[in-house]
Amino acid sequence: MTSAAPTTVRRRALAIAGGAVVLLTGCSAAQQPEVEDVATAFEDPATEAEARCALLAPKTLVAMEKDGSCTEAVGQLSFDGGEVIAVEIWGGEAQVRFDGDTVFLTETSAGWRVVAAGCQAQGDAPYDCEVEGA
Repeated sequence: MTSAAPTTVRRRALAIAGGAVVLLTGCSAAQQPEVEDVATAFEDPATEAEARCALLAPKTLVAMEKDGSCTEAVGQLSFDGGEVIAVEIWGGEAQVRFDGDTVFLTETSAGWRVVAAGCQAQGDAPYDCEVEGA
C-alpha cells in the first residue's frame, strides 16, 4: 500500500500542474484582445494624442514628457505598424508584432499599458524603440 501512495501523489501533482498550464494558457488567450487593442490604438495616428498618452505605462509617460508635453511628443510620432502578425503574453508582460514594428506592454492596475513602441529588431542586440521608458 505504501508504494501506491507516491504514485497517487505524483498523479495528483501532474493533474494540478496540467490544470495550471491550461489555466495560464487560458488567461493569456483571454488577455490577447485587450493587449492587441491597446497596442493597435497606440500605433494608430487617428487616435487622439491624449488617448495615446493615457495608454502609456507610468515610466514611459515620464520619459515622453522629459522635453515637453506627452501630447506634443505623441503628435510627432510616425509609426508604420500595419497588420498585427503575432501577440505574445508572458504573465504581466506582452509583445505585439506588427508588419512594420513591435510594441511592448505591461499589465498595470489600470490595465495593459505601452512600455515601448515603434521598436525594430536589431539582430542579436536589443530592440531600438522610438518610444520607451527610462
